[in-house]
Amino acid sequence: MFEFSLLLSPFLFFFFSTLSLLFFLIRTTKPSSSSSPVPPPPPSLKIKSYPIIGSSLEVFANLHRRIQWTSDLIRASPTATVVIHRSLGGRVVLTGNPSNVQHILKTHFHNYHKGRTFTTNLTDFLGGGIFNADGDNWKFQRQVSSHEFNTKSLRKFIETVVDTELSDRLIPILSTAAADNSVLDFQDILQRFAFDNICKIAFGYDPAYLLPSLPQSKFAVAFEEAARISSERIASVLPLVWKLKRLLAVGSEKRLKLAVAEVREFAKNIIREKKEELNHKSSLDSTDLLSRFLSSGHSDDDFVTDIVISFILAGRDTTSAALTWFFWLLFKHPEVEDKILNEINEKSESPVFDEVKDMVYTHASLCESMRFYPPVPADSKEAVSDDVLPDGTVVKKGMRVTYHPYAMGRLEELWGSDWPDFRPERWLQRDPVSGKWGFVSRDPYTYPVFQAGPRICLGKEMAFLQMKRVVAGVMRRFRVVPVTKDGAEPVFTADLAAKMKGGFPVRIVERACRE
Repeated sequence: MFEFSLLLSPFLFFFFSTLSLLFFLIRTTKPSSSSSPVPPPPPSLKIKSYPIIGSSLEVFANLHRRIQWTSDLIRASPTATVVIHRSLGGRVVLTGNPSNVQHILKTHFHNYHKGRTFTTNLTDFLGGGIFNADGDNWKFQRQVSSHEFNTKSLRKFIETVVDTELSDRLIPILSTAAADNSVLDFQDILQRFAFDNICKIAFGYDPAYLLPSLPQSKFAVAFEEAARISSERIASVLPLVWKLKRLLAVGSEKRLKLAVAEVREFAKNIIREKKEELNHKSSLDSTDLLSRFLSSGHSDDDFVTDIVISFILAGRDTTSAALTWFFWLLFKHPEVEDKILNEINEKSESPVFDEVKDMVYTHASLCESMRFYPPVPADSKEAVSDDVLPDGTVVKKGMRVTYHPYAMGRLEELWGSDWPDFRPERWLQRDPVSGKWGFVSRDPYTYPVFQAGPRICLGKEMAFLQMKRVVAGVMRRFRVVPVTKDGAEPVFTADLAAKMKGGFPVRIVERACRE
């Protein structure tokens, strides 16, 4: 996650003296109404910087489109790297250069941590969980988690969970919507689907969030509140404000404290129940991650609570964000939809793992969709010591360096002159003998959608399994038709993960005779 506030801080002294001007700039700058990947950045886009206040005026003026603006800056740079000057002499590095990304995420991994700013914002919610940890704490959690994620029994459990949620909940809801010709917020539906799945996978609990009544599950609401306010902390241009509210226990910080208490108490109740069960057995019957951690001897309540909450956060929004934008792009490119449908119809009604794995065109289409709309569009690290990036950019101790998958997916030098085209074939190669498509993966430092290096996403294969099963299950029976006004395109926005601003209203259309 890219902490946009870092481009401003420390700006407290000068903020109030320029407030009038900033308000004018924000109000008179029209927000983008489109998330289209096509428009190129200005050929000579430069960041204005002033003594003392740095580029704070431009940062404020682009708060409403921070991902798009920083992407434009990177794309306009000859090295795909820019340095933004903060107030009082601070600097932040933004890069889309694969050599720099490899340097940060692998070659000099030891020098680039989550850092103090990230952990300060998220510790109240995530504790010391794997996605908020550095050093030996992170290494230990990574080793424990890697072992569990690599077991066939967990993969089989995930398949069962996803298939059950798909057949018993998602498909019936879509079928009813098709029969009633009603409008659904498909983004909300996919988020609920993903939340049910990840809760079952993480600690064997079914929040039943995806029901026809679309209920407000107490645990789900508390989790959403905690995640939303934590992301607002990261996006805050004046961190002192939320810190003061936390000190006084008022406003959003009071709500965050209550939400986090609800989430953690709920998790610890489940842990206590599983520990009691484990006292009477040598191991637990269930195969969720929490049961696996407890059965393998990891019994510290805070440790397992932190790590499970981290996994729920990671799995809750990322797959739903990817699928939301995927279905939007399919609507715009019916020729791709037809090819995916042909591939789906070649498989059985409930495809087994090997069949899902063999859905190469669908896999390529998902990768191409995430090239344009990555679930985590930018992610930043903090330099532990002075360094120099491969392109010559100087990094001082304590500086934040952000790599930018959203911008990288739009760089002509990485994807060619046809980069604006949604073309899954760029990920495929035909076998000269069989004539079948084969998937050709990209260098993870050119396409760091799942991170890369030692921190590469543990749930990558789980995510693709879930997404391809959803695509197959939904597309076999239905067409997803966006409800748009005057052809307007949705707006890409991001908190802890990407979202479609205002939701994704659609109508569900039953396929005639299962096309």
